[in-house]
Amino acid sequence: MPPPRILQVCPNGARTRADHPHLPVSPAELAVAARDAVAAGAQDIHLHPKDRDGTDTLAAPHVAAALTAVRAAVPGIPVGVTTGAWATPDPERRAALVRAWTVLPDHASVNWHEDGADLVADALLDRGVGVEAGLYSGTDAVRRFLAWPSAHRVLRLLAEVTDADPHTAPATATALLAELRSADTAALPVLLHGEDGSAWPVLRLAVAEGLSVRIGLEDVLHLPDGTPVSDNNAQLIVSAKEFIARSI
Repeated sequence: MPPPRILQVCPNGARTRADHPHLPVSPAELAVAARDAVAAGAQDIHLHPKDRDGTDTLAAPHVAAALTAVRAAVPGIPVGVTTGAWATPDPERRAALVRAWTVLPDHASVNWHEDGADLVADALLDRGVGVEAGLYSGTDAVRRFLAWPSAHRVLRLLAEVTDADPHTAPATATALLAELRSADTAALPVLLHGEDGSAWPVLRLAVAEGLSVRIGLEDVLHLPDGTPVSDNNAQLIVSAKEFIARSI
C-alpha cells in the first residue's frame, strides 16, 4: 500500500521581507503562519529558522525558539527545518550544529548536491531526526544520495524541480521521478515540488501522480492564476487543497 500523501507548508524558506512583506521571520510570526496554514489544511511544516537579521541559521538557540513557538501553535503537527549549506557552508560545522541542537525537529531536509550531505544526514539520524533527502533536478544529487549507505533510512525523498519555466518544468519533473523510480530507494515516499514559475505546474503533476506536495512562500509568491499572494501562506494551502480535491 502506498504511503499516505501529505500536504506540507513551507512558510518562509531562504527568502527575506524584501521578497514578500508578510514573510514570517521571527518565532512568533512562524507560529502564526503555521497556525493559519494548518487551519487551512496543511499537515506538515518545513521552515527556516532565522537569526535577528532575518538570515537562515542552524544555531541551536534560534532553531529551538522557532520549533518551540510553532509546536505550541500547532501541537501534534510534524515540524521540520532546513540544513542548507547557505546557512553554514562548512559541512563539518553544519553537522556539529545539528549535534548541538537542544530542541529537535521531527525532520530536516538535507540537500544531496551539497558537499558533506552525508555528514549532516548521519548527524540527524544519530539524533533520531527524520531526513528529507533533497534531490535537486539538474544535479548529481541522486547519484550521491544512492552512494550513502543509509539511503534506505530516510523519511522521504524531497524531489525538487529547480527548472522555474512553467512550460518545461513538468518534463523536468517527470525525468527526475523516472530517475528516482529506477533506483534502489524507489519504494520510499516522494514529495515533489517546484519553485516560482514551476510551483503550480509541478504541484499539479505531483497530485496527478499521487505524491506528497508542498506549497508556501518559500516556493512561490503567486496564486495559480498569477495573482500575488496578498497575505500569508494559508492562501497557498487553500489553492493546493483545491488542486487535490479536483483530483479525487
